[in-house]
Amino acid sequence: MRIAVTGSIATDHLMTFPGRFADQLVADQLHTVSLSFLVDALDVRRGGVGANICYGMGLLGTSPILVGAAGNDFGEYRAWLQRHGVDTASVRISEVLHTARFICTTDADHNQIGSFYTGAMSEARLIELQHVADRVGGLDLVSIGADDPEAMIRHTEECRSRGIPFAADFSQQIARMDGDDIRVLVDGAAYLFNNEYEKGLIETKTGWSAEEILDRVGTRVTTLGASGVRIDRKGEPPIVVGCAEEQAKVDPTGVGDGFRAGFLSGLAWGVGLERAAQVGCMLATLVIETLGTQEYELRRTHFMERFTKAYGEDAASEVRRHLGA
Repeated sequence: MRIAVTGSIATDHLMTFPGRFADQLVADQLHTVSLSFLVDALDVRRGGVGANICYGMGLLGTSPILVGAAGNDFGEYRAWLQRHGVDTASVRISEVLHTARFICTTDADHNQIGSFYTGAMSEARLIELQHVADRVGGLDLVSIGADDPEAMIRHTEECRSRGIPFAADFSQQIARMDGDDIRVLVDGAAYLFNNEYEKGLIETKTGWSAEEILDRVGTRVTTLGASGVRIDRKGEPPIVVGCAEEQAKVDPTGVGDGFRAGFLSGLAWGVGLERAAQVGCMLATLVIETLGTQEYELRRTHFMERFTKAYGEDAASEVRRHLGA
């Protein structure tokens, strides 16, 4: 099963300021702020929704196709993804813009000041999926993740017009989209991903009830945080899968991307929705135990031991045969 993942490609520059921002602000001078913070630490980490999902799928051996836009500074990042099993040949490289970048400083009280540079991500709207399909011999599913909004709409409409099954997964971009755009992204999707908050926002902005949305999508996958995930299909009882036990809770960033990577890999293996969700939850647990969205490792024996403990031997035997060494 050939799965393309469209979505953002970015790097995160994360800095730590040992003091408090509040101590540096003068109440009656906020209209003329000019501040510079001497930071103690700088972490540069790979990120972006599309790249994060593909990294996890690559670790699981499902050879995802990353579709997005980056700058000429993407060389080292590209090599990293390729080394971890990701097809990056369909990434558009901008001739004039840098790869998208998030720059954030966190103070001692965990307050943050950040900036997001869109950069080359704005050129994702110029990518035509048919060229990707022609290169790889056809696409069985396109997962349309958070990206340049115009790109998300174009990819959705192209999938619909060409008869390519697609998954709607707009996550943080839902905040800036209106009801008309969301209806375009949802209608006809084979899968709709959302968390509990996004579920309510989708229904509010579109004016569609939960039942009306199930009339328009094949499968709705709602992540429930620490409670796991619920899968809804019209006329079918819901499937609820719990989370695997955490060994530590280090950083929640990228947990949703990890779940999607596992779920999509399960679809590629053909193991069924419940098993796919279990793989997704297990991978999400590895992400939350690690600082950084692409810093976790997947060791087959360790993964299967924990998967078996969480979901039982029957589930493990079905997944084990698909998981590479």
